[in-house]
Amino acid sequence: MRGVGRKRASIAISLVIVAVAVAALYHLLRGIAVGKVIGALEAQSGRNILVAGALVVAGYANLICYDLFALRTIGKHDIPLRIVAFASFTSYTIGHSLGAATFTCGLVRFRVYSFWNVSLVDIAKIAFMTGMTFWLGNMFVLGGAVVFAPQALSVIDYLPAWINRLIGLGGLFAVACYLAWLMPRPRVVGRADWRIVLPNVRLTLLQIGIGASDRVLASLSIYMLLPASPAVGFATVVVVFVLATLIGAVSHTPGSLGVVEAAILIGLPQYQREELLATLLTFRVLDFFLPLVLATFLFGLRELRLLAPGRRADSGPNLVRETPPR
Repeated sequence: MRGVGRKRASIAISLVIVAVAVAALYHLLRGIAVGKVIGALEAQSGRNILVAGALVVAGYANLICYDLFALRTIGKHDIPLRIVAFASFTSYTIGHSLGAATFTCGLVRFRVYSFWNVSLVDIAKIAFMTGMTFWLGNMFVLGGAVVFAPQALSVIDYLPAWINRLIGLGGLFAVACYLAWLMPRPRVVGRADWRIVLPNVRLTLLQIGIGASDRVLASLSIYMLLPASPAVGFATVVVVFVLATLIGAVSHTPGSLGVVEAAILIGLPQYQREELLATLLTFRVLDFFLPLVLATFLFGLRELRLLAPGRRADSGPNLVRETPPR
């Protein structure tokens, strides 16, 4: 019953977030000049778009570290890097685009990793560890950015800057407390087959670095696409962007579409709406639509090759062979 209650509460929260995002977008985009949006798109720097695209590629490459770290933590050391790269790229890209990312990412991961003696329980453990990496990285980056730019959060929560700075310090303090909790001895969560030995302090620092790099690279990519005027500090963009993506993750909407856009439009009122909307459209193409098309194509090609008699796919579409040794 508690599980049902939590599920209903999660659905209710998602519906509230989506409703607020739709209302905000309707208010913010009402009366917007389409011609100005097109003009802003045409005025974007080709060099900045290329740099932003390179940062997006670096961010997706960093996602491989999420799965590598999780696999090493649960004792799966024999899976080749090319398999991990294919599984991480397709699972994150396809899963997050469908919504309910924990479930959909797990399905794609299991489809790829099942050829390498990875069970459903292992998939759940991987999801737990990658989730920890994501939230630790977000807490560290967002906490640090709010400490440096508390006024950026004030635009959203309407609290005084000094209170927001305390909130940022609180996030960093929570991360420090977690590290201190890990110090005395190995910590274990779960029971029986679901048991996971948490990484020690040294490995947890690496884990935080992986999650933080993900957030910084994504923030840098959208920062490169913002208009040159007015000048807005990078810490401000980090606060708004990371908070927007967290709200999008909690909403469970496919690709967080609409939710992230509404939060960024609210959080960066310094820019003209048409120019900011042009930035968001370009970012969506680079960070969402192009990777989704590529991931879907690669995963679909792999599935087609699986249909060949007597063949098993152990990785991407160019690497198909007999079932790997057990």
